Formats: sequence, structure tokens, C-alpha cells
Amino acid sequence: MDNLSDTLKKLKITAVDQTEDSLEGCLDCLLQALAQNNTETSEKMQGSGILQLFASLLTPQSPCTAKVANIIAEVAKNEFMRIPCVDAGLISPLVQLLNSKDQEVLLQTGRALGNICYDSHSLQAQLINMGVIPTLVKLLGIHCHNAALTEMCLVAFGNLAELESSKEQFASTNIAEELVKLFKKQIEHDKREMIFEVLAPLAENDAIKLQLVEAGLVECLLEIVQQKVDSDKEDDIAELKTASDLMVLLLLGDESMQKLFEGGKGNVFQRVLSWIPSNNHQLQLAGALAIANFARNDGNCIHMVENGIVERLMDLLDRHVENGNVTVQHAALSALRNLAIPVVNKAKMLSAGVTGAVLKFLKSEMPPVQFKLLGTLRMLIDAQEAAEQLGKNVKLVERLVEWCEAKDHAGVMGESNRLLSALIRHSKSKDVIKTIVQSGGIKHLVTMATSEHVIMQNEALVALALIAALELGTAEKDLESAKLVQILHRLLTDEKSAPEIKYNSMVLTCALMGSEPLHKEVQDLAFLDVVSKLRSHENKSVAQQASLTEQRLTVES
Repeated sequence: MDNLSDTLKKLKITAVDQTEDSLEGCLDCLLQALAQNNTETSEKMQGSGILQLFASLLTPQSPCTAKVANIIAEVAKNEFMRIPCVDAGLISPLVQLLNSKDQEVLLQTGRALGNICYDSHSLQAQLINMGVIPTLVKLLGIHCHNAALTEMCLVAFGNLAELESSKEQFASTNIAEELVKLFKKQIEHDKREMIFEVLAPLAENDAIKLQLVEAGLVECLLEIVQQKVDSDKEDDIAELKTASDLMVLLLLGDESMQKLFEGGKGNVFQRVLSWIPSNNHQLQLAGALAIANFARNDGNCIHMVENGIVERLMDLLDRHVENGNVTVQHAALSALRNLAIPVVNKAKMLSAGVTGAVLKFLKSEMPPVQFKLLGTLRMLIDAQEAAEQLGKNVKLVERLVEWCEAKDHAGVMGESNRLLSALIRHSKSKDVIKTIVQSGGIKHLVTMATSEHVIMQNEALVALALIAALELGTAEKDLESAKLVQILHRLLTDEKSAPEIKYNSMVLTCALMGSEPLHKEVQDLAFLDVVSKLRSHENKSVAQQASLTEQRLTVES
């Protein structure tokens, strides 16, 4: 190591004089020392102040540039050396060197920058601001036959693509085209995996999704699926998953999804359909998720339902009822929920037996499955008949009441409340109300009226008004113990309550007048004063309803 001290002293002198032969000799000695003991050599270099001299050695015309960049790359493998490299002003000259024509210089420069900025989002962001992305994309295109350089570019892309600020810059280059071109040439699993690691973060950006679709990535992915579907090798199974996951990700962009749907006639859409009846769980999952993504606009949903997609999804769900795959259940239910959004699809899906297929999962203990099951049913019950049929299903209503208390799963809790309310609102049926009262659902609807979401408050108030109008006697005790009148008083006096909340609260108050105990509570809380103030409310409907309510309360008193 004494030799190292001599080398460092000598290097300081030659770095200033820039005498080529001695310089090259010193650099070779340093590289050798780093190869033998990187950490110790790096510490000595830091102590000697030699790093400050390296910036002046990183010039395009110097024959030693590649070696200097190589040394920087080696020392920057140590975390403690990264900030000293930045402080020594090495980043800017290294970035300049990315314009070099020399492949060795490019390779070592890329390694040096990659190691210095490793794991540092702020340094990576600095590189992005200095414009390295377009430069690296250009390099990938020019040097695609140089395996080491290609790998260096891919590693850099993988790191930079994690940063949101990089996506816009990537989208303005032809990265999609270059990566797809490179992907088509790769046979080795490891090399393809490396490209996948760049594609996945890039494909989160909608503009890049479309570019990848236009560059032909989907065809590559479909080919991989076809090649690997029957293999039981670990690598092939992993690649099948990556390819099908990426395919689903590309469908999350509206433009890329619509381009691949091609009016339901497209090759891609047809191939995805064939995944659903497959025996491979990963493909079933990807197929169902793809359908859920295609089902993001009414036109696509209507076309798919007309062409029998519902039956395919129900068959898939049937295969996963007993000890089924939870992710497949969740994906298939997501697809059915989306397909049920257009009004014209609801009756078709009901007559196809979707509610029966969905109800088989009532016993599921998995919140994601419960959430989608509830959403699908809620989308389907706009029709009075369907709402009545489901609302009289005691098992369903009891499960809903149980899920209304799922404090750990806000989504499930919210959807259960909304479905309870929807069953009443759409069925307008005394039998449904009785079932819900007997199952203990009233208190949840009263609590729902205090939700932070106006839409849920409204749904609850309308359902409660129907209960009061149709079955007040049956529900009276539960409404009283849930403190409904106090809640209505609070909603009417709270200035933050939306106009429609005030309006529906007054409608409900009027409907409660037929119950002696509830009527007495309304009198005790001086509702008349609160309501008379609302007669001058800026919203006309609220003001009118306030006058009507005031008359009703005056008569009743």
C-alpha cells in the first residue's frame, strides 16, 4: 500500500503536467489497487484529494479518459465515495462524455454516473435535468450491437424510470421503438427480463403506453404467452406472468386500450378472450383484468355483453367457488361490475343469472372479493324486480349488516351501506324493509346519513324516508334507538350541510310525524324554529320544502 501512496503522489504531478505515458501508468496502478482492495484504496484516494484533479482529466480528446471514468466507477461502488465524487465536480464532465463516439469511454462513463447516482433520487433528478435521457436513448439506437453498452443503457433507464419526472422526457424520445426493437432480438431470458424491468415503470405513463402499443410490444407479449403457457419451468412461468401483467398495464391507458379493442374485432382482444377459459391461473387472471380494463366505456361494455362475455366470466367464477384463487375471483367480479354500468346491460346480465353467480361468493372472507361482489350487485339492481328479489334474500341482508360493521375495511363497509340503501330505494317494497329491519340494518342506514360523502348521506336519507313512509311502525323502535331525530336536527342546523341534505332531512322529518315517540322528539328539539329559519335559504327547493315542513309541523303540534 506504500506503493499506492507513491502512485497517488505521482498521479497528482502527472495530472497537472498531463504527461501521457506516466499518467497512463499511474492510472493502471490505481485500477490494479482497486481490484485488489477497493474500499481501502478508495479511502486513501479520498484522503489524498486526488478526486478534485479527475474532473480536468475527463476530456473527450484524452486517450486516458476511459481509464479515469473506470476508476471513478470503481470507487463509486462504495457509498462513502459518492458524495466526494459529486463535490469534486465529476458529474458535469461525465455527462458531457456521453456524447463521445468511443464505445469504451461511453461504457465507463455510464458506469461511473450510474454508481455515483445509485439509490439517490436527487442525483438522478439532476441527471434528468441535465438531459441524459435523450442522449442515452440515442446511444441505445446507435450501439444496439454492443451488449455491454446496451446493458449499461438499460440499467440507467431502469433507475431513471422510477422517477416521475423522467416520464415526460422518455415520452418525447423514441424509447418505445428502441426497446421493442431490442426486445424482438433477445432470446435469452435474462436479457428479456432486463428489458421488462424498464418497460414496467415506463408503461405507467399513458403517452408511453400508446407508443409501446404502436411500436408492436403487444404482439411480442402475446407471442411470449403462447410460447410459455404450457411450460412448467420456473423462468418460463415468471416470464409468462411478467408478459401478461404488462399486457394488462398497457390496457390501463384509455387511448392504448381503445386502439387494442378495435371495436371488439381486434386480434389482441380475441386472444385475451381465449385466456379466460384457459387452465392457467395467471392467464385467467390477466384475461379477466383485461376485460375489466376494456370495460371502461359504455360502447365496449355493450359490445362485449352482446357477444357473450358474461357467460365466459360466470364460467370462470364457477371454477373458483370452492377454494378458488382469490385474485381470479376479484378480477372476474371487477369485470362484471364494470360491464353492469351501462343501463342496457343490466337486464341482460340479470337474465343471464349474474346475481346467482355472484352470490356464491357471499361466504368469502376476503375483503377485496367482498368489495367487488357488493359493487357488482349494486350496479345490477336498478330494476325494481331485481332489488326486491335480492332485498328479500335473508342470507344476503344479514351478511350486508355484518359487513356494515367492517371497521377495518372502509370500502367494504361503505359498499354494504350503499347496497342496503339501494335495495330499499329501488324496490320500494315493504317486504324488503321488513327483512332489513329484522336483520338489524336500520342503525347502519341512520349512521350512513352522517357520512362524510354527500352522495352516501343522500342515499341514506332517501331510503330512510321510504322506510318511514312504508313501514314506520315496524322500524319505529330501531329509528328511535339509533337517535335519528337528533341526527336530523344536527343536519338541519349545520351550515356545512349541502342543500340536498337539508331538503331530504326535512322530507324525512315530515315522514316521521306518524310515529308518536319520534313526533315527540321532533317537538322537544324545537324543529319548528330550525325549519322556519330555512324558509329564507338561498336554494329555492330548500326554502319551499322548509315552508311545507313548517306547515306540517304546525298542524301536527
